[in-house]
Amino acid sequence: MGISLSAARYLAPAAFLVDFAAQLYGLLSSPNMKDVHDANISFFSPLPLFIACFFFPQQIFQAVWLWMLWKAKPENVEEDRALRQMIDYVPYYAVGNLCIAAIDAGVGAGTTAWMVVWNHSDLKTANDFVIVNSCLQLYYVFTRLGPMDLASWTSVLTHVVSKMFAGNGLLDILHNSSAAYAVGQAPNTAVKVLTGLGFAALASCSDWIFGGCLAYDLIALWVGQRVYGNVAWSNLLGGYVSIVAGLVVVRNCLR
Repeated sequence: MGISLSAARYLAPAAFLVDFAAQLYGLLSSPNMKDVHDANISFFSPLPLFIACFFFPQQIFQAVWLWMLWKAKPENVEEDRALRQMIDYVPYYAVGNLCIAAIDAGVGAGTTAWMVVWNHSDLKTANDFVIVNSCLQLYYVFTRLGPMDLASWTSVLTHVVSKMFAGNGLLDILHNSSAAYAVGQAPNTAVKVLTGLGFAALASCSDWIFGGCLAYDLIALWVGQRVYGNVAWSNLLGGYVSIVAGLVVVRNCLR
């Protein structure tokens, strides 16, 4: 997925703007995202407030990252490893944004964005885009993203943007999958065990940024399930928060 700096400068902002427009549509249309969420509560439904609180700082980090990408100088690409990492992430970033607002010619009459699909309550179709985005972001963070250079703001922001995107994607795939296929259902034993093992496994190999996103995802689910009346499941999720946070702290302190 190699790309030049000149192409990256236009691709990344364009994808961001398409996604942002889709998000605005989802917030302002009727029914809006919260209406669809409230009508499809399941065992991985977070409290919407946590999604909003994650969304706004994420947009700010992305805007600063895009500004740094735009002002980067072509002559610095060869000697600046952090800039090369930024450019390397752009295709994954763009595809991820376009999956959230991606065009699916097979839905509706013509083209339908993920957010439009969600707002039309076609959650199974929406889930296809969610899975692609979430898997793509997790793949990048764990297989292609190099070590962070704390002396370079470019490197720091690339890590923040990519890991927040991956962390949000993980919550998306849990939320949307349960809303698409298990509305009104309680989690079975397998779901409970796999949730704990999955988050613990990710936490054991995560830095402070992605590890913090994992803990935040679990808190959003913990509070949401308590609000929706699933107290026993909420209590277990609360225990998972403590385990994940502990694993992240221990792992990074030992480093």
